[in-house]
Amino acid sequence: NEISKTYDVDLKAAEEWWIDRVREFFSGKPFVLHYDTSKSLRGVVRDLLTQAERRQDQSKGTTIVGTMLQHLVGAKMNLLLDTHPQHHGANVADDVSGRPGDFVVEDVAIHVTTAPSESLIRKCQKNIDNGLKSIIITTHKGVILAEGLAEQAGIADRLDIFEAEQFIAGNLYELGKFAQAGRRTTAEQLIREYNAIVDECETDPSLRIDVSQ
Repeated sequence: NEISKTYDVDLKAAEEWWIDRVREFFSGKPFVLHYDTSKSLRGVVRDLLTQAERRQDQSKGTTIVGTMLQHLVGAKMNLLLDTHPQHHGANVADDVSGRPGDFVVEDVAIHVTTAPSESLIRKCQKNIDNGLKSIIITTHKGVILAEGLAEQAGIADRLDIFEAEQFIAGNLYELGKFAQAGRRTTAEQLIREYNAIVDECETDPSLRIDVSQ
């Protein structure tokens, strides 16, 4: 009000400026794993991905959901395997790095994506032709799309496609030996592994996840 006595003030522009500052503040905060024993483990994983979706919607041009998904899958594999797979930044394309997939374990090439495409199916076909098994891990909507593309390419019966929430939650049950305390401990171990991968491979610390107490 004092400024407006001397200058014309664009209140809409001022409001938008402050809204952008608030968004920047919250986008710089880590995500939070809300471990609620009344929820399914799929629901716990879904909540994380939903947080990433909201932030991605506010930061156009980013791939936050895909980045989180790739590193959650990578963290799960760290817990499963004695020898950890090689991890990469989510924006490092397979073709550029020469990798047959986001992860390669034994004779299996694993692709993690939120948006399966014809080019991904061609890569899976190439991997199959080279003697590798191919797995696609994606969102619920992505599963439907990937299955349709694989059917069109004639490799539907040679390609495994998994929904990400189920893929991650299933192993949390198994690694936790289906015990309540074990599930919580395993979920916390998963997040520790995830944060270590983010620290190693990404430059944005807001991709980290805190565990609510």
